[in-house]
Amino acid sequence: MDSNNPSEMLDAIKVKRAMMINCANKKGFTSEETIKYSQELDVLINEYQKASQQFPRPNEEVKFAFNQMIMIWPKIFV
Repeated sequence: MDSNNPSEMLDAIKVKRAMMINCANKKGFTSEETIKYSQELDVLINEYQKASQQFPRPNEEVKFAFNQMIMIWPKIFV
């Protein structure tokens, strides 16, 4: 990802996560495409975490996005 803007980075993470979840629901959690999206999401999250060390402490948008990520996973595994 080229941007170090936290809001843009979080948007990219949200989009990739939605793509991964949709793919997993359609093709299964172990499909090659789902795994590809998962790996791409990992890269985005890692880039965000590295860049976040340069950001001021988490603001409300970051906290909200993180809480959304946590709340989505239990629904997937049901």
